[in-house]
Amino acid sequence: MRAETLATRRGYRWVIFAVISAQYIFVYFHRVCPAVVAPDLVKTFDLSGAALGVLSSGYFYAYAVMQIPVGMLIDVWGARKTVFAFNLLAGLAALLFGFSPSFLVATIARVLVGLGVSATFVSAMTLYASWFKPTEFARISGAFAAIGGLGWLSAATPLAVLSAHIEWRGSFIVVGIITLLLAFAGWFLIADRPNTTGISTPAKPGATKSDIRSLGRGLARVLTEKYFWPLAIWAFLMGSTLFAFFGLWAGPYLIDAYKLTPAAAGNVLSMIAIALIVGGPVVGFLSDQVMHSRKRVLVAASIVHVACWYTMAQFHGALPEVLLYTIFFCMGISTGAAGILAVTTAKELFPPEITGAALGTINLFPFVGGMLFQPVIGMILDTMGKTAGGYPAAAYGRVCWLYVGVSLAGLIAVSLVRETYGRHR
Repeated sequence: MRAETLATRRGYRWVIFAVISAQYIFVYFHRVCPAVVAPDLVKTFDLSGAALGVLSSGYFYAYAVMQIPVGMLIDVWGARKTVFAFNLLAGLAALLFGFSPSFLVATIARVLVGLGVSATFVSAMTLYASWFKPTEFARISGAFAAIGGLGWLSAATPLAVLSAHIEWRGSFIVVGIITLLLAFAGWFLIADRPNTTGISTPAKPGATKSDIRSLGRGLARVLTEKYFWPLAIWAFLMGSTLFAFFGLWAGPYLIDAYKLTPAAAGNVLSMIAIALIVGGPVVGFLSDQVMHSRKRVLVAASIVHVACWYTMAQFHGALPEVLLYTIFFCMGISTGAAGILAVTTAKELFPPEITGAALGTINLFPFVGGMLFQPVIGMILDTMGKTAGGYPAAAYGRVCWLYVGVSLAGLIAVSLVRETYGRHR
């Protein structure tokens, strides 16, 4: 039975939610998986730290660049066709990455993976706007964000265990096959909007020329709002921690500086994913029900962030493993979970008619931070040279002190953010 026919059934929206959520798991998986397989990539392709940073950051360049074009393509093709085509590319690119014979091919594959998964989030939000009531949208979006944490979790210990059994190449071949299967599941099971028979939820109409001109004016307003930029700087700096350090270098850091096994390092890294899963609702509750403030929660999270980095730098290489679990969890709260509140703040800075422009623009900055800092960290590590296939602990100490400065800059930036709690209600 085709998706268009099934779309007459009231409960069918949960099928769509399940399919595209399963696809979204691999968006986060690909975003952070290099952190676990980085030592294998370095060994296979004989990479420097800077080269590894370039390979990994290719995902972020493609993903960030495609956010606005993907939205426009969805208006033309619809979410179903768009997410199918892009996930098809993502699956093929994952296979190419697994079979890649050289650094160049692996880097191209990584870029294509970023391009392929770039449509999933925007497509999901478009589908949810059609299939769920406005009063349900925030709850559904929150659940979807938590599923991203499951994707991060799958790229930690499960990937380390799988790679230990079938090597990193086999792991990505398996991921590629699953991605292709999910792409075809989406083709057959996703419908762009409910049929009018049996469901009264209206579908969002396509964009007109007037809408496109309005989008341009809205974007200009966002970029000229002085209170937007401290928030954007904070998002950029936190993204550099979440996507550059934790998304790539945290695995090698734990292995080289603390002599953990890849599986043990994956267990510590899983704290970031757990923080994403449980932290979003907690941060939102604190903001709405306890502190009645966006800014105060963001400032508190940033203070925790500074304290974590200072502890890691000051006691570098000497922290007990149990404290590493705690610090990584707190870092996940102060970056990823708090980032959800930053998106809310960006939305509330502007009137409802330009919400899309505000959210689309703020969403770019964490990825820009990730893609710029990944090779920067690699270059810092390269200055100390490799020893026995890894980097000396002292090299990572320099990175930790760099992030003490980054976290302090983030605290200053967020202290300049305008309080938005209660606006546009």
